[in-house]
Amino acid sequence: MTIAVTGAAGHLGRLAIAALQERGVPADNIVAIVRDTAKATDLAAAGVQIRAADYADPVALREALAGVDKLLLISGSEVGQRLPQHTNLIEAAKAAGVRSIAYTSILAADTSPLALAAEHKATEELLAESGIAHTLLRNGWYWENYESAVDTAKATGALFGAAGTGRVAGAARKDFADAAAAVLTTDGHDGATYELGGDQHLTYADIADVLSRILGTDVTYKNLPQAEYATILEGAGVPAPFARILADSDAGIAAGALDTDRDDLRRLTGRPSTPPADVLGA
Repeated sequence: MTIAVTGAAGHLGRLAIAALQERGVPADNIVAIVRDTAKATDLAAAGVQIRAADYADPVALREALAGVDKLLLISGSEVGQRLPQHTNLIEAAKAAGVRSIAYTSILAADTSPLALAAEHKATEELLAESGIAHTLLRNGWYWENYESAVDTAKATGALFGAAGTGRVAGAARKDFADAAAAVLTTDGHDGATYELGGDQHLTYADIADVLSRILGTDVTYKNLPQAEYATILEGAGVPAPFARILADSDAGIAAGALDTDRDDLRRLTGRPSTPPADVLGA
């Protein structure tokens, strides 16, 4: 069985490939689909098949997916471009005869108020219409999303955000990668939708406490209006469109959009999720 991973040179892609190997998939049965092969020389050296394809090139995508049985479609990183990119990938997978697709979506994509959810919801609908067997991996928030907050907290003694008292059921990227590998290497997942959240349900005040323990100094959560938080992010050098997305995500957290009581992540990985201190204190 040959398994392909898109975005294979990225953080989640690399972790997914490692997780597949940990579950016994031989390296030469894994296809890493990348835009720039120079960024995957280590994977090639380990025996992984490297195939170059740009999401905007349907012909290259079909060639990259030739002989592939299962595909881990890691959602594109370019917000606003994901739907056309995912459309090309799904159509290429169908043309290449890929048997099943596991797609990394977002928690409760069909009902989420997050601006980020729209492209995920549309992709899920494309998969439903494609006729290809598929599994929805609705990933929650990565604890890694708060890595930049460590330096800010160290400099200012504060964690800034617009999440109010909303809770985040976060987990490490590795947790989500391990869940994807479990789906790709075991049976019974076609047609399933997994809501993947971690075991800890933390408010931003709780995350500030985690940062306090990591840094050995008091860190306080400063809750801001959504628009003001976006302005602060822009002032820190975040491009305006992405700053608005981040502020919108915090507003979604305030509304409960990134929390879940489902234990799908634990059941798929067979272990507790990674605590934020293990990620942010590394």
